[in-house]
Amino acid sequence: MRIQDTPTHSERATKIFTGFILISYFCKKEKVKEKEREREMGRGRVELKRIENKINRQVTFAKRRNGLLKKAYELSVLCDAEVALIIFSNRGKLYEFCSSSSMLKTLERYQKCNYGAPEANVSTREALVMELSSQQEYLKLKARYEALQRSQRNLMGEDLGPLSSKELESLERQLDSSLKQIRSTRTQFMLDQLSDLQRKEHLLSEANRSLRQRLEGYQINPLQLNPGVEDMGYGRHPGQTQGDALFQQLECEPTLQIGYQPDPVSVVTAGPSMSNFMAGWLP
Repeated sequence: MRIQDTPTHSERATKIFTGFILISYFCKKEKVKEKEREREMGRGRVELKRIENKINRQVTFAKRRNGLLKKAYELSVLCDAEVALIIFSNRGKLYEFCSSSSMLKTLERYQKCNYGAPEANVSTREALVMELSSQQEYLKLKARYEALQRSQRNLMGEDLGPLSSKELESLERQLDSSLKQIRSTRTQFMLDQLSDLQRKEHLLSEANRSLRQRLEGYQINPLQLNPGVEDMGYGRHPGQTQGDALFQQLECEPTLQIGYQPDPVSVVTAGPSMSNFMAGWLP
């Protein structure tokens, strides 16, 4: 039977020592690699973008948060500066650091330095609110104006491509309603004009009837205009008209004689002489 050799105490110690040396060597090597990685990260070789892995993102947030709080504390101690740091995580958890006794005092100091006195701060806020309200009103009016322009183009038959079937049906109903309203308004306008013309026709007919009645009255009794005509003395004899008094008929021979006439033509008057007629006009 073969007997195995058992290691001595010195050999065991040598193996243990060798193991410790190897472990320390590998630890130092890992530390050197980690320092090199940290140095590369400090040089800006890390790509700044959102970490997609949730666990890695939380771990990185915790490390960077602790480092930032530590730097803020060191800055306040080494440089005797008033430092206030506020951090909100993506879950809404608050982390803060303030070198003074109260965070509110530091914030009030910041507000005074940045916005001036409280009165000025109030006026600034009011101006900001008015500006925001004016901007919102402008955006609403702009949207309304664009909607009206689009509706006008659609009513004119333009830009109908993007419209759906329901929108086209609604547009058609709107056009039908507009046409009915226009026709109703036009019909009412024509009826009003017709009524006005009928009223004017009635007034003109009444005026024409009144004038006709007056004219018929004048034709029946023409002496009503000058009732004193018969009382005036013009030397007119009975049976003699006004035309006979003005123009006396001359009686002459009906035959035409050419040549010298030794005897004058005798004129016989059928009525009174011209002297008698003129005597009636003279006073």
